[in-house]
Amino acid sequence: MTTSPPEPATLEELDVEAMRAKYAAERDRRIRPDGATQYRRAAGSFGYYAKDPYTPRVEREPLTDSVEVLVVGGGFGGLLTGARLRQAGVENVRMMDEAGDFGGTWYWNRYPGIHCDIQSYVYLPLLEEVGSVPEWRYAPGEEIRRHAVAIARTFDLYRDAVFHTRVTALDWDETTAEWVVRTGRGDRMRARFVITSSGTLSEPKLPGIPGIETFRGHTFHTSRWDYGYTGGDQFGRLTGLADKKVAVVGTGATGVQVIPFVARDAEHLFVFQRTPSSVDVRDNRPTDPEWAASLRPGWQRERMDNFLAVVSGEPVEEDLTQDGWTSTAQLQRKVISGAVDTSVSDEERERTDELVDLAKMNEIRARVDEVVTDPATAELLKPWYRYMCKRPTFSDVYLPTFNRPNVTLVDTADFGGITRMTETGVVVGDVEHEVDCVIFATGFEVGVSGVLSGTMPVRGKGGQMLLESWARGPRTLHGFYSHGFPNLFHLGAVQNANSVNFVHVLQEQAEHIATVIAEGRAAGARYVEPTESAQADWARTIQETAHDHSAFQAECTPGYYNREGAGVGGSFSYGPGPVAFHRLLREWRAKDIGDVLVVDE
Repeated sequence: MTTSPPEPATLEELDVEAMRAKYAAERDRRIRPDGATQYRRAAGSFGYYAKDPYTPRVEREPLTDSVEVLVVGGGFGGLLTGARLRQAGVENVRMMDEAGDFGGTWYWNRYPGIHCDIQSYVYLPLLEEVGSVPEWRYAPGEEIRRHAVAIARTFDLYRDAVFHTRVTALDWDETTAEWVVRTGRGDRMRARFVITSSGTLSEPKLPGIPGIETFRGHTFHTSRWDYGYTGGDQFGRLTGLADKKVAVVGTGATGVQVIPFVARDAEHLFVFQRTPSSVDVRDNRPTDPEWAASLRPGWQRERMDNFLAVVSGEPVEEDLTQDGWTSTAQLQRKVISGAVDTSVSDEERERTDELVDLAKMNEIRARVDEVVTDPATAELLKPWYRYMCKRPTFSDVYLPTFNRPNVTLVDTADFGGITRMTETGVVVGDVEHEVDCVIFATGFEVGVSGVLSGTMPVRGKGGQMLLESWARGPRTLHGFYSHGFPNLFHLGAVQNANSVNFVHVLQEQAEHIATVIAEGRAAGARYVEPTESAQADWARTIQETAHDHSAFQAECTPGYYNREGAGVGGSFSYGPGPVAFHRLLREWRAKDIGDVLVVDE
């Protein structure tokens, strides 16, 4: 188990100024003038990187029917919403997804070694409703995907579901008080309510490497793993790589999981790294059958609430999880807003947090020296930044991989990343590394849903476009709905509260939306829509409570948290954190839910 950071009182000997200078120097080595534009979308001529390799597309006639509720997205957000709607008595629900089945992130990501980094007993939702207990403390991806399918079956969500379908336009019909929904398959259906949960970890991104299109070897993205080429499955046995020189580009959360498996089976592996991840102890193990048998009704809600409270900085009597996340809760508030210690001054709190952060990162770096035998390689694998500058990772097999004779670590920091690709290899600086296959572990367009990207344009009352109405920032009530766009609900991280366990956040959002819809139906409301004044008040609340992380992010190494070093604007999160936000929603539902129900015009 990961140990707790040392108490601040024992850290006076740390040379904070020297470490700040080291962090700044390492950040500056990695800053690129093109920022986030160094990546390209898996679209157009690169669209094949996003194709579904798992489920054949089945042709069908275009749909022109009507449904009461359309849920766009079949990941956990959509599944939870569908389940809660079913429990609220809503039968006419259509689920829609671009993938070939339910699962969202866990449908697309099936690479070797994939696991959840949140304890499975709090991550996998609706365990008690489905009637299962995870097999592992940190569940492998296939177990999570199967659980998503089990939720869909338990709540009869396959009924009327459509897959391999992307919404291309939503238009409000004021005459019928319905949404006209167009898709890439020629559908022109109608829905009284539309709920978007199109996810934030489903659209792969690629590095804009010069010459990438000239490479004659094999390439694919980790979220579309090509087992036809590699052989094997999520647990290894990649026999197709036995005679291959393979490159893995990226050492973030995905790279940390997949690299040990490729290294075991490839003839040779080149790991291309811009910034090393912080890699802490994983300590995964099978679920204890006796413990599972001892669980009583309500056990999962208790654990989920406890985990959320701990990582949000709320007081608890006991930490039921006791892992790398809960032991570093104090350090997570720099990115994941939550409760703060108001008994000390801001300056004293900043000082204490920085010292604890430094001690934790020293512990992470010391672990690299303990595990990696080559001093030069170990130095390259050390993360020089604050703990939450990048999402922390956990693994007991990643660092030992670099002791293998068939693994070469190629650091690209001094060259702004990979210099170019040729027909036969990958070039960094003046050195070419010949490879047969390049695997991109380069992540996703994080936080970019179809609504926010404009790929799913929304036209509301009077023909107003949603993105135009949000030109000066999001305008919502609690992040869920906007004035002028009736019966349209959003799941996501805009103007609400976030957490490292985003599935818990989605579960609270699903419960809220299902309750609002059920109350609207019971009241005979024509539609659900907040007033302009209500969303203006909420915007002020966000502005007044949000924490300003811009100074912290500006000092971080480039990554998706700070838009590749370009910095971040104002926060769109509720500052007191998710526990307080969920309490606020419950209180609002108890007394103010009628404010969004429009019975007549």
